[in-house]
Amino acid sequence: MMKIDRLLGIITMLLNNDKVKAKDLAEKFEVSIRTIHRDIEDICMAGIPIVTYQGGAGGISIAEGYKFDKSVLTVDELDNIITGLKGIESISQDIKVKLLMEKLSPKQEDIMSVSNNIFIDLSSFYKTSLSQKINQLKEAMNNKKEVSFDYYSSKGISQRYMEPYFITFKWSSWYVFGYCKFKKDFRLFKLNRMDDLKITDATFDTRDIPDERAQLDNYFRDTQTVTMLIDRSLEYQIVESYGVGSYEITEDNRIKFDLQYTNHDYAMQFILGFGDKAQVLAPEHIIEKLKAHAKNILDMYK
Repeated sequence: MMKIDRLLGIITMLLNNDKVKAKDLAEKFEVSIRTIHRDIEDICMAGIPIVTYQGGAGGISIAEGYKFDKSVLTVDELDNIITGLKGIESISQDIKVKLLMEKLSPKQEDIMSVSNNIFIDLSSFYKTSLSQKINQLKEAMNNKKEVSFDYYSSKGISQRYMEPYFITFKWSSWYVFGYCKFKKDFRLFKLNRMDDLKITDATFDTRDIPDERAQLDNYFRDTQTVTMLIDRSLEYQIVESYGVGSYEITEDNRIKFDLQYTNHDYAMQFILGFGDKAQVLAPEHIIEKLKAHAKNILDMYK
């Protein structure tokens, strides 16, 4: 950690606590107690009054009256900011995010519930690898460096080189948007499908992105439809994925649902996920695919 970051972190902890022991500061910032004492001297020289107390109940504190006034923000404003920071923290290894949360978190007893009623985890099962990829991509974008990676798709594994422009969380997944050197076009790549991500030595100048290419929803525009009848016992799954108003109930108490899709493999996986509790009504080519798939499964277990 850079020294300036550590000094800001120490100040933050002192602002939010009456007293902090040098040993605790040393453990948090992974430095020696001697380094902490030198940092305290630097903070004093910067004009922030520090008081030290000796003995078992001693510690380090900022002189009474010298406190950061959070009253410039309302409780609701703090709540929204901290909730957003919690989401970032779930996929970030950056200590600055934690320090900012500590700096903004109110300590007054009457508002201790701020942001404790909403918890956001954007990392799912891939927190370690996801955080590393996001940090690498952020570094590449800041330095305008191309990245290389292996990409897993329905067509197999391919090596890609791209100019990364921004990272986005959409459709319950993390993506990086940029210019793919292989396809010679702007593309979205799902981070969980990327492997062996590396920052190359090649630099790039940011290209002008046509408006229609910058509209991310266009990359997943649904163009085909499968009409299905689904057992009512699985209604919760449809509600979870598509909402209450996305289907109708038939006279025989089944769900009639139109699945709109772009990716054929996704549509097949979605349908097969219902097992024998779903029946496809149309189109005919999907029905034939399902028959062939069922036959292959039967043949496998003969």
